[in-house]
Amino acid sequence: MSLLLYISLLAYGYIIVRRLIAWRQLPETNIPATYHPTTKLSVIIPVRNEEGPLQELLQDLAKQTYPAALCEVLVINDHSEDATARVVQDFIDSFPFPLRLVQLADYEGLMQKKAAVRKGVELAGGELLVLTDGDCRVQPEWLALFEYAFTSRKAKFISGPVSFYQTQTLFERMQLVEFASLIGIGAASIQLQRPNMCNGANLAYTREAFEQVGGFSGNEGIASGDDEFLLHKINRQFPGSIFFLKNKQAVVHTKARKTIKSFFSQRIRWASKWKSYQEWHVQLVALSVFLVNLLLLLAIPWFMAGGVSVVALVGAYAIKFGIDFLFLRPVLIFLNKKKELVYMLPLQLVYTPYVIYTAVCGLTGRYRWKGRLIQNR
Repeated sequence: MSLLLYISLLAYGYIIVRRLIAWRQLPETNIPATYHPTTKLSVIIPVRNEEGPLQELLQDLAKQTYPAALCEVLVINDHSEDATARVVQDFIDSFPFPLRLVQLADYEGLMQKKAAVRKGVELAGGELLVLTDGDCRVQPEWLALFEYAFTSRKAKFISGPVSFYQTQTLFERMQLVEFASLIGIGAASIQLQRPNMCNGANLAYTREAFEQVGGFSGNEGIASGDDEFLLHKINRQFPGSIFFLKNKQAVVHTKARKTIKSFFSQRIRWASKWKSYQEWHVQLVALSVFLVNLLLLLAIPWFMAGGVSVVALVGAYAIKFGIDFLFLRPVLIFLNKKKELVYMLPLQLVYTPYVIYTAVCGLTGRYRWKGRLIQNR
């Protein structure tokens, strides 16, 4: 048992250290002072029951430094049951960019996020499509940085950083640390030319690439994962065209889950798509993370049964903590969240059973999200 555990830690350490090096090698994207954008952008925001946070997002978008003549905003309302539509309508007349409200209810049979994004792509007039969620906050240089990354890197898919803000409780701060690890791994994997994950709250892709890979075709029965499945498809057809936008002004902020129930619903939703990944390198990373956490969890009862020494048990957990600390520190520094490193310790105490639980529940493909019971097909 001890040998197997340490072999899994060795494999896990190799994966994480490679990504630590890749993270450090990621170039920062900075716009030259003399640069003038020329690309027409379409911002697509799929929303459902976002009347409160959507107002703040639209205020942020109104403050963008990007030329108004080169931008439009489409809010795709996915059958909201609150005042989301009215919030958008209140902004339309005074908004600096063309702002359009699209009601999915006006299109027979269309619902959920994939359909909302697909309709947004269909109606958008921009060359580069920039996406975020209705509960996010963006910074004034957000659009300008995406456009510069697109033109300077010739990228077809751009993933951006996401972090949490207004984290007041221990639970929220632990989420911030865990989420930072996902953002960092996704960014570093892109740098390694092995893109595995991104976040739909902050990404962009070209209309041409979306159409050439067939959009979301092939994954229609899976409610989540529209962003990552598209990432994988574009990378397969256009290798080397994926880019991570590393700039602090490009960070999109959202709020952590307030309750344990909503947290697990979100994480099970994310985990439900893992079994549908086709790329071996993506499956390998997911399997390695699952295996090392499973063995760490099993080592506890094995220790109580006398099969593992206390030195081996404590050593294994210490090695796992050290590996994660080395990787998370520069990522949290980039996100201006260095002081949150202290929450790694309580996170490590619950992370192993949490990963196992969400992975197993994700295999069922069944969860509840935004008032809907979802069952992947």
